Amino acid sequence: MNRVQLPNKLSGETKTVTFDFSSLLASGETISTKVVAATVYSGTDASPSSLISGSATASGAVVSQKVTAGTVGVIYELTCTITTSASQTLLLVGLMAVTPSEP
Repeated sequence: MNRVQLPNKLSGETKTVTFDFSSLLASGETISTKVVAATVYSGTDASPSSLISGSATASGAVVSQKVTAGTVGVIYELTCTITTSASQTLLLVGLMAVTPSEP
């Protein structure tokens, strides 16, 4: 499994996280489908999927996903799964903590 670094998210913000597949794609290979899913890595959140806002988008080899809300103190595992024009299924996984908006 390939890991990526994701920044922490403040509880009150909506932001975009990115997954760069450049090093995994062959020359000329493109992204056909993409989806990002959220699960709890550490902590408690009964509905981690509500962290995901809208559908993932792709520009070249980079997939972008908006994330929103989340439970303070929870570390989420975000898994980006793509299929490619060469019929590969590739995954990138990152951990993202939700921190308080105010110190």
